[in-house]
Amino acid sequence: MISAFKMSFTAIGFASLIGCATAHEPANPKIQSQSYLIPSSDAGIQLYIRNKHAEGMSKFSAERTVIYVNGTTQASESTFDLPLDGFSWMDYIAARGYDVYLVDLRGYGGSSRPPEMGQPAANNPAIVRTGTAIKDLASAIDHVLARRDLHSLNIIGWSWGATIAGAYAAEHNDKVKRLVLYAPQWVRDGGTIGGPGALGAYQVWTVQQARDRLQAGTPEGKKDELFPPAWFQQWAAAELATDPEGSALNPSVVRTPNGSVQDMRDYWYAGKPYWDPTLVTVPTLVVRGEWDQVLTLADALGVFNALSNAPLKRMVVVGAGSHMMFIEKNREQLFREVQLFLDEATRSN
Repeated sequence: MISAFKMSFTAIGFASLIGCATAHEPANPKIQSQSYLIPSSDAGIQLYIRNKHAEGMSKFSAERTVIYVNGTTQASESTFDLPLDGFSWMDYIAARGYDVYLVDLRGYGGSSRPPEMGQPAANNPAIVRTGTAIKDLASAIDHVLARRDLHSLNIIGWSWGATIAGAYAAEHNDKVKRLVLYAPQWVRDGGTIGGPGALGAYQVWTVQQARDRLQAGTPEGKKDELFPPAWFQQWAAAELATDPEGSALNPSVVRTPNGSVQDMRDYWYAGKPYWDPTLVTVPTLVVRGEWDQVLTLADALGVFNALSNAPLKRMVVVGAGSHMMFIEKNREQLFREVQLFLDEATRSN
């Protein structure tokens, strides 16, 4: 049941995408947006959902329904729906005749903050482990399927979100039409993450620290070219808006759960896959940016090679892109590759 709290509707003009229109789109589609909260599987925790589709859309199908799930430190709306040059990746997909959703996992963006985030981080162990995140994605997917009277949909997961999406698909192939794993995690040969000692409940970071980490691997002379100052400022403002308490501090920060980092220590950096790609039996795309050093080419190949039972699998490397490629200057190359993969399902029906 949809909570009546925090529900909003907007309609957005889309002149910037006129040149990208295809036969099934209006020449200048207007995008309808709705944001609201749904209950999670745990009492007291609500999940933020945003939905976008062309204004007036009334027919919905599994092939043209998409849900996106966020990564370790970034809320969904400040990455997947960041309107750079007038449109976001979410808008781009919606303008092509899709019913598009995003979900913020608990502890991120507009979703409920677990009570541990109201205490000093060191008071509690890492919160929102991957198992909890998978339950949150499952709640969001069940909501969308019930809302649209569907049996399956497409999933896009980024970074840690790719782990969540892949693990969900491995257990629920019947509810997944197509799977996109953008910059997926895979096992590492030793190493550690998160600094020395035990992790606290959550981590605290500035937007500059986040940018430096997410653009790791990008040549120094290319960082501002790919992510110019005006785009950085827009992204920074969107990120800080996801954590009003943290942004009120000096310096302004964003707080995000440490559960995924603890799982990196316990699984990926310990040489143990968190999920089994051989269990995925739906078409799957693995995609990454050329300069991504957060999750490497070896990570992407590890997942791709393990997808032995997917009826169709494809791997794409987009040149001149970092881990945050979907909000960089070459983002439309990523968008087109993912769109091509999604659209194949619509042409086969």
